[in-house]
Amino acid sequence: MSFRAHILGAAAGGGLPQWNCGCENCNLARRGAIPPQTQSSVAFSANGTDWAILNASPDIRDQMARAAVLHPTDLRKSPLRSVLLTNGDIDHVAGLLTLREQQAFDLFATSEIHQVIADNPIFAALNPAFVTRTKIALDQEFELTTGLSARLFAVPGKVPLYLEGGIVQTDLEGEQTVGVHLSAEGKNVFYIPGCSTMTDDLRYRIDGADMVMFDGTLWQDDEMVTAGLSQKTGQRMGHMSMSGPDGSIAAFEDIAVGQKVFVHMNNTNPVLRPTSEQKKQAEAAGWTVAQDGMELKI
Repeated sequence: MSFRAHILGAAAGGGLPQWNCGCENCNLARRGAIPPQTQSSVAFSANGTDWAILNASPDIRDQMARAAVLHPTDLRKSPLRSVLLTNGDIDHVAGLLTLREQQAFDLFATSEIHQVIADNPIFAALNPAFVTRTKIALDQEFELTTGLSARLFAVPGKVPLYLEGGIVQTDLEGEQTVGVHLSAEGKNVFYIPGCSTMTDDLRYRIDGADMVMFDGTLWQDDEMVTAGLSQKTGQRMGHMSMSGPDGSIAAFEDIAVGQKVFVHMNNTNPVLRPTSEQKKQAEAAGWTVAQDGMELKI
C-alpha cells in the first residue's frame, strides 16, 4: 500500500505552449528548449490499483496514454474509478467528454459544479448507466476511491469566466471553487489548484499537512499585463501570485507542511523554465514545481 500522486498536467488552461501564444516560454517549448506541459490534472491512489483523477483536462487522453498507472488492465477496463471536479472551468471539465467511452466511474462535485455540467447538454454524452454523478456537500467526508477518503471545502475564488456577469467577485467562498482534503494511511494531502487569497480558515486547515498542492498560476500578480498578453491581473482571475508580500511563498512561511508543490502554472510563469531565477527562489523556499509525469509518494 502506498499513497501516490501522479501529475498528469502541471500547466493552467491553454497548456505550454499555448496554441496562440508567442511568449518566451511558449516559444522555448516549441523549440524543445524547455519541457512542454499539459493542462491541470492530478491522479491519486491509495493502493496503486484504483485511481481517482482530480479535474478532467482537455488533454486527458494524451495524459492517460503517458501515465502507465492508468493504462487499461483488460478490454475496456482502466484503473480509473472516479473523477472529482474542483470548479467548472473549461480546462477542468472539458476532458469529461473524452471519458464517455462506456466505462463506469463516479463523478464527484459540489451541487453547484454539477449544475454547471447539467446545464450544458453536451455532457449528456456521459451515459448515466456508466457515469454516476454524485453531489458532495462541503465538509462531508466520502470515499473517493478504494482506501482514499476526501473532503471538499470552500476556498476564495470566482466563477468560471464563461459564467461571469456584470459584477465580478474574486474572493467568493462557496461551492464554485473548492479545495480537496485527501487522506489515506494516516497521511493528509491538500489539492488547491485555484485560490485568490490565504484566509485564516485555510491556514488552519492545511497546517500540519503531509503535502499541499497549491495554485501556482502566476509568479507575479501583473505578469500577463507586463508581458502585453492581457489586461487581467492574477487577482482579477482569482489566483494568488507566488511572489511578493501577499503571495503564496510568503503565506506558507509559517505554515507547517511536509511537501509544498506548485501546480496549475500559466504558460507565462518563469518557474516553468528549469534554470530560471524564479524557479530557484521557489525551490529555495521549499517548493517543488510540478511537471507532467512527476510522481510523488506521500
